[in-house]
Amino acid sequence: MRSRTSISPELREWILTTTRAGHGVPDVLRLMKENGYDPRQSRSIVAEVLKLPLAALNATTSHATTGAPQGLRTKHPEAPGVIVDGHSIDVSLSVDAPTLRVLDGILSEQECVDLIELARPRLQRTLTVDADGRHQVDHRRTSEGIFFSLNEMPLIGRIEQRLSRLLEIPVNHGEGLQVLHYRPGQEYEPHYDWFDPELPSFGPMTKVGGQRIASVVMYLNTPESGGGTDFPEIGLTVTARRGSAVYFAYEGGDRTSLHAGLPVITGEKWIATKWLREWPYRNQRQTQTSG
Repeated sequence: MRSRTSISPELREWILTTTRAGHGVPDVLRLMKENGYDPRQSRSIVAEVLKLPLAALNATTSHATTGAPQGLRTKHPEAPGVIVDGHSIDVSLSVDAPTLRVLDGILSEQECVDLIELARPRLQRTLTVDADGRHQVDHRRTSEGIFFSLNEMPLIGRIEQRLSRLLEIPVNHGEGLQVLHYRPGQEYEPHYDWFDPELPSFGPMTKVGGQRIASVVMYLNTPESGGGTDFPEIGLTVTARRGSAVYFAYEGGDRTSLHAGLPVITGEKWIATKWLREWPYRNQRQTQTSG
């Protein structure tokens, strides 16, 4: 095996280009091994280039080392956009690290209104999951919300099918659509959507569908002030605008995907969130860890 003590610009660019094209970390490591790179050193190189914690990368690639098939990954929408079943979705912003897209027109104004009205009578205080996998009230998350079952209503099913076709991943790889409501002063402090392999909760959270691989946060209204989605690691805040969404993927636990629901200053904020898994999701009790 050839040894590498530094990362050449060419290798760095190849890793970034390959992952942006939709290839998973196991594919990148396999190709590096076929070209003579030491597997252990390759994992360190890929972790550094993609800014991933090495423990999370090792967990992600465990399927490859055991011979089990790799879970699915989403296709990243590209500018200028696409038409899905006659519905025009525009990509107005693209970021490489984390893989992030702002999607305009993902929901119609009427769909936003209808989702809010479907959720309003069923709202409850939203929970988070602690390090041991227990659901709890958390002072960092002060919203209220409701989970819909897959295809629970025609509108829910239509949105799920749209996301499935846009991201090229089956509907059953998604957790149930969650609608969240934030009043003035309410927020969700910085957090990750993926599950940390080093926490005791990792096993229970991933046995029902594997690791989370991507999130779609859809804005159902435009707050009067505040309420954007902040990505502090990259200095980006996505403005909450009715009908638009922010999609972001986090292969292997990308720490640049740290994000927060900023406090609503005036007015209110409604969002619909969809989390996607590498395997079909089969849990009946939803995992509330984002927003």
